[in-house]
Amino acid sequence: MCGIAGLFRASDRPAVQAMLEAMRHRGPDDEGIYADDRVTLGHRRLSIIDTSPAGHQPMAGMDGAVQIVFNGEIYNYREERARLEAKGRRFSTRSDTEVVLALYEEQGEEFLSHLRGMFAIALYDRRGGPGRETLLLARDHFGIKPLLYAERAGTLVFASELKGLLASGRIAREVDSAALRQLLSLGSVYQPRTLLRDVAALLPGHYLVADRAGCRIKAYWHPGLDRIDGLRARPYDEQVAAVSEALTRSVRLQMVGDVPVGAFLSGGVDSSLIVALMAEIGGARVKTFSVGFEDGADAVDESFEADEMARHLATDHNRVLIGAADIARHFQHFVRGLDQPSVDGLNSYFVSGAAAGAVTVALSGTGGDEIFLGYPWFAHIQRQFGSAPLTMDNGGLLSWLRRRRGGGGGGDNAGARFRQAFGGLYHCFGPAAAGNLLAQSRREAAPERSFAEDLAASDTLQMGGALDRASVLCLGGYTRNQLLRDIDACSMIHSLEVRVPFLDPVIADYALSLPPQAKLKESARTLDPGASYDESGIKRIVCDIARRHLPAHFFAERAKKGFSLPYVDWLKGPLAEIMADTLSADSVARGGLFDPAAVAAIRADFAGGRRPWAHPWLLMVTELWRREVLAA
Repeated sequence: MCGIAGLFRASDRPAVQAMLEAMRHRGPDDEGIYADDRVTLGHRRLSIIDTSPAGHQPMAGMDGAVQIVFNGEIYNYREERARLEAKGRRFSTRSDTEVVLALYEEQGEEFLSHLRGMFAIALYDRRGGPGRETLLLARDHFGIKPLLYAERAGTLVFASELKGLLASGRIAREVDSAALRQLLSLGSVYQPRTLLRDVAALLPGHYLVADRAGCRIKAYWHPGLDRIDGLRARPYDEQVAAVSEALTRSVRLQMVGDVPVGAFLSGGVDSSLIVALMAEIGGARVKTFSVGFEDGADAVDESFEADEMARHLATDHNRVLIGAADIARHFQHFVRGLDQPSVDGLNSYFVSGAAAGAVTVALSGTGGDEIFLGYPWFAHIQRQFGSAPLTMDNGGLLSWLRRRRGGGGGGDNAGARFRQAFGGLYHCFGPAAAGNLLAQSRREAAPERSFAEDLAASDTLQMGGALDRASVLCLGGYTRNQLLRDIDACSMIHSLEVRVPFLDPVIADYALSLPPQAKLKESARTLDPGASYDESGIKRIVCDIARRHLPAHFFAERAKKGFSLPYVDWLKGPLAEIMADTLSADSVARGGLFDPAAVAAIRADFAGGRRPWAHPWLLMVTELWRREVLAA
């Protein structure tokens, strides 16, 4: 895990040095820069695999004509190294970085098909001779690692964080009004947009190649149906065995490293199964971490269940107790670490801070709900659509949502109606209210877009049935743009690497090769929030894999509670002064992002109990981000 930065079609060592300094937290162990007259590459290193000086980056290829800077981990690098060695390739380090470099030198752009991991990669190639130099940027399949870029005055600038790009002095500090509207509507900015007008995120599963003529972007991977041949038709017990074997291998691969590896443990089935597999594979006590709250907090606190599960799994468990003084003391650092505003991330911030004192890497159960249908909204989709393709949409889900939320339609076809309905299940302000919150000067530049329009780029499995399509829509929307982005930012501010075994392309292939009923029972009771795992039927196959490792009563008694911090208590207590300052009429007017009168109305509604905490929270975080990151 590291931070990368650079310029192409320009040589500017001081600019890249400043970019690296702004991202020091991503790699406190080492720093390196390579420069010639066409490129400047920079790297901050958090040493995990081959912690010796041999793993220093930028790293050169065999004859020095290819240079790489790399953020992330390649979990199958040992297999790929052995394959290359059998063909005569020799290696001088034990690092996965050198394996990536060798694969690229051997196969060019096709090297990405061999990688199983999380990564953001920059490869500079001057083998074509003067004037034919290229820069390749690539990002992992799900977008676990960030990679941002901009083209300014003929120069391509890239970095792992917005803070890094801003430190180059080449990026305008101008907020994209359309992205700001999207942030307010959905709770996060949906990639490839970022909150800065001139900066884009390279999409997951894509790579960019730049040369003197310009840039081209290509996809190398996307989720697909039935890639595990025949799995859908096999008996259920064979499906359980196959997925169990695949998930065990994913966990084993992701335990690789030359530093201590621990895990986040919430007490739910996903994180508990990950920890159980780690203990079985490693044969030692796993260091685990959870977050709890002081007595009286208005929150859903899973840490007591995590304590119980830790005792069952015999882990070396650490429960972090968060109080009012902690949130007040850390809030400014949290917002700066977020790098770009979001309505979420605080739990990841605190649990990462606790883990970073004991381990360098932590595994997380993130992704299990999306891959194996664990969120309550999947039950609504199943109830209305069953396993029918969305081309057979009868409008049932949309009708249900209109009754429940008063939502609108949007779009003239089944897919657009489905996305509009799906957006109504998880959002912040929603399209109309988001536009009304913008400063008057920004509204014309950010016309209202429906959920169907905002979610269209995430709806990539259009030939799938309703549940599979919803799973991929969730992965490309909420998971990519909020969960994964927040986890990366909030862990790396503590110099901690977080790995997510469920979000592995092979696991996705298995999940999308299963019939829906293997993941969500047809008799599901997930509309009942108090239903146990057995009663609800969610994540059926994950639960059945986990039965070998977890107590029997867990599935009969434990309900999926989700996780909720005491935001209302904090906003009316230790954060009240910060909210009053950041959302004052004068502050909002000076910032130029929001309409002061609309913000004042939201504050009044929240104080009177007529608004959810997320509304003032997101406005406060965004205003503080403007001060801490944008104007810094």
